[in-house]
Amino acid sequence: MGPFDLAIHLANFAAPALGMAVLMGIFSLFRRPKQPFPLVWPAQLAINFTIGITTLGASLWHFGHDGMVATYVALVVAVATSQWVMERGWRG
Repeated sequence: MGPFDLAIHLANFAAPALGMAVLMGIFSLFRRPKQPFPLVWPAQLAINFTIGITTLGASLWHFGHDGMVATYVALVVAVATSQWVMERGWRG
């Protein structure tokens, strides 16, 4: 595998985590439009992306290959929980 193929594989591996991080940031703007956010949007994106990549990496290690439905369920749950914590969702 050449360096270009490796870059394409890594980009495709990280794409779901990046997509979830961007979507969570966009949807959080509509969820609580009048409340100030404790973190700015780029910081939320970076934190959610890091959580997502970690979840995908742990799933790759656990299952031995990526692309399983359980991986994507875990990704959604992990990133949504991260966003909920950053928005301090327990306060209502």
